Amino acid sequence: MVKVTLKGGAVKEYDDNVTVAEIAKSLGGGLYKAACAGKLNGRVVDLRTPVTEDSEVELLTFDSQEGKRAYWHTTSHIMAQAVGRLFPDAVFAIGPSIDQGFYYDFDLPRNLTPDDLTAIESEMKKIIKEDEPLERFELEPEEAVKLMKEKGQPYKVELIQEHSGKGEKISFYRQGDFVDLCAGPHLMSTGKVKAVKLTSCTGAYWRGDSKSKMLQRVYGISFPKASELTAHLEAMEEAKKRDHNKLGRELGYFTTCDIIGQGLPILLPNGARVIQLLQRFVEDEEQKRGWLLTKTPYMAKSDLYKLSGHWDHYKDGMFVLGDEEKDDEVFALRPMTCPFQYQAYLNKKRSYRDLPLRYNETSTLFRNEASGEMHGLIRVRQFTISEGHLMCRPDQLEEEFKSCLQLANYMLETLGLAEDVSYRFSQWDPEDKDKYIGTPEQWDEAQSAMKRILDHLGIEYAIGVGEAAFYGPKLDIQIKNVFGKEDTLITIQIDQLLAEKFGMEYVDADGKAKNPYIIHRTSIGCYERTLALLIEKYAGALPMWLMPEQVRVLPISEKFLDKALEVDRELKAQGIRSTADSRNEKIGYKIREAQMEKIPYMLIIGEKEVQENVVSVRSRKDGVLGSMSLETFLEKALTEIREKTK
Repeated sequence: MVKVTLKGGAVKEYDDNVTVAEIAKSLGGGLYKAACAGKLNGRVVDLRTPVTEDSEVELLTFDSQEGKRAYWHTTSHIMAQAVGRLFPDAVFAIGPSIDQGFYYDFDLPRNLTPDDLTAIESEMKKIIKEDEPLERFELEPEEAVKLMKEKGQPYKVELIQEHSGKGEKISFYRQGDFVDLCAGPHLMSTGKVKAVKLTSCTGAYWRGDSKSKMLQRVYGISFPKASELTAHLEAMEEAKKRDHNKLGRELGYFTTCDIIGQGLPILLPNGARVIQLLQRFVEDEEQKRGWLLTKTPYMAKSDLYKLSGHWDHYKDGMFVLGDEEKDDEVFALRPMTCPFQYQAYLNKKRSYRDLPLRYNETSTLFRNEASGEMHGLIRVRQFTISEGHLMCRPDQLEEEFKSCLQLANYMLETLGLAEDVSYRFSQWDPEDKDKYIGTPEQWDEAQSAMKRILDHLGIEYAIGVGEAAFYGPKLDIQIKNVFGKEDTLITIQIDQLLAEKFGMEYVDADGKAKNPYIIHRTSIGCYERTLALLIEKYAGALPMWLMPEQVRVLPISEKFLDKALEVDRELKAQGIRSTADSRNEKIGYKIREAQMEKIPYMLIIGEKEVQENVVSVRSRKDGVLGSMSLETFLEKALTEIREKTK
């Protein structure tokens, strides 16, 4: 017998090798029907997984993110089976679940059309109705390669060969006539999926490499209830209206140009102004908190990156200038600022009394993102970040980490994004040691220090194994865009390895030279990404203090233009970003256009306003506010700007 501790603490006994599915069935038919996967001693597993010893078991339904992923992963296999039936020559690449649904990459003899997606969806519904059981089996690597070669699946062969050296068997799932290379977990049968919709088809390079073949990536979503699918599709229609990639272009925040290149957006006057405002706000706030501004080069010799470890661990993500085999000196554009700011620390000898030492910089960085990963302003190849590096003694680590987190949270609160974020404790993966520098003992020490700090601060966090930087663990502040895609907005990292590599020392009170701890942090993250998220959060109607144009003065006719220009000059003199609309258009047209452009306030000037020396005020948020003196309006507007009202 094995003892199983369930969520909530209840303990039950079962026969040896009882499966997670059988445990679910014993707890009730409703739970068994709803279960998508299980969690065995903290590890997400297939429902078919046997329990061989006393363990903690949790049943994962669609209400949990892990349950959704198993549900969507199974649906991706159903889609692949449907494609295989409709296109017998189809070659399959990968088909994972993602934050919002699933996709599968296919190598097909022709491009898919909207009618093809309809046909695939129809075939998927047939497979769901057939209620085929999913069966897991394992093969030795050689047998696995042979099977996939026989089926004409070269992408699967490549994946198997990459893992064949680990001495592990290769797992597959079979459903009817379809077999796929997969680690799982999956639902028990195809009939568990109830409502499905294929949403789009795009191009995607194999493994994100532009030198590889372009595949066709089909996206989809599925739910246990048709009503949930309907609600999701309605939400996606609303998301499209808020999508910064559409709205940001319409409102004149940014544009892109093929002749410049993918992932290299041009900030138009509106976007450039908002980022300037954010940068001034951040730099002023950092200065108040004891941060010292630096300005470092955009590029460096490869020697610097070899010393830091970026050359060995991050070179594929860098833009390299030159050829190591031909040139005496090879340079690279910087993907981050840390090794540059270390040189500022090394500029002179340091004492324990000099610490903590806080360097900040508004850094322009360059990362060679895969073409399939780029999206509007959220993921780009050149971006600007509120970067900083803090050198401190071990006894200062917790307080300084706390101050970095307080700064980040202050920024989020001010921007109105605090309610939208979650926290992830990103750790190293001990099964993939080549990805990192340092010893297991050093990683244990750094991660234990961060866990102690996070727990002491009462931070609720998820754990992301394998998400750490190559030199240390991180607290990642995560946020989702309107489509549910999650990205990191702000990060705070603990690093005890690079100071030694760079020879960074301080003389301690005992007269001995020691290496400082380093905290890598951003305070508002990537400015372009933040701008994108603000556009989506507020549907383009940014808080007044951030709006590129805060007030528009609207004369009813040309007769009142001189007064409108006078008011505009006074607004500008008080630091308000205003424009006088001097066009010979009807006032209704001018008002509608200002509303479409999300202008916070309109000041309308006609005969009555001129005679009474007032302005008629219309608010984006509150509608018509009536007549008031310009002085009264200025007091109201300047207070709203000063207090950064959301």
